[in-house]
Amino acid sequence: MTPASVRNDKNRVVAAAMRVLAAGGLPALSMRRIADELDVQVSALYWHFPNKQALLAAVSAEIVGAGSAGGGMDAVARALRDRLLMFPDGAEIVSSSLALGLLELPARTDLVSAAQAAGLDAATAEVAADTVVHYVIGCTFHEQQRVHAAIVGAADSSVDLTPAGIGTRPDGFEAGLAMVVAGVRAAASIA
Repeated sequence: MTPASVRNDKNRVVAAAMRVLAAGGLPALSMRRIADELDVQVSALYWHFPNKQALLAAVSAEIVGAGSAGGGMDAVARALRDRLLMFPDGAEIVSSSLALGLLELPARTDLVSAAQAAGLDAATAEVAADTVVHYVIGCTFHEQQRVHAAIVGAADSSVDLTPAGIGTRPDGFEAGLAMVVAGVRAAASIA
């Protein structure tokens, strides 16, 4: 067994969870598997996290990172998508944590700032930021599900499972993002 000093480190638990996630995606991310990775009893994990969802929120924070992407809304959206795609099932995990109010998304803060810089008032900038966040997470979730389905053979050969983001267009994400950002700019011009 691992010494108590190692077992009692929250960062090590999250690091172990990230390794398990990278190796097997969300289906492999069980408390048992994380405990095995650390060579501790499952109960040791509950010293740091009251439940699995709290641990997933910490994993979500690791996925999205703490830094600012800077730039306009499109640059922030692309950086968020890139972070989500770095981890199997990243969009699904982050979406769950956001839905439960367990994650502050740094990209959302950047998006609010970018929307205000484009001329939106604070309340409308919040709506614009949420719209972009939902678009990015939704597209990325869809893309990751298609990749997973292709890997495990979950669809028959008539289904195109190319990881295109939206439909089968390789530029689908970019085309949709351009529409969303154009809508924000149009809203700012009439505000």
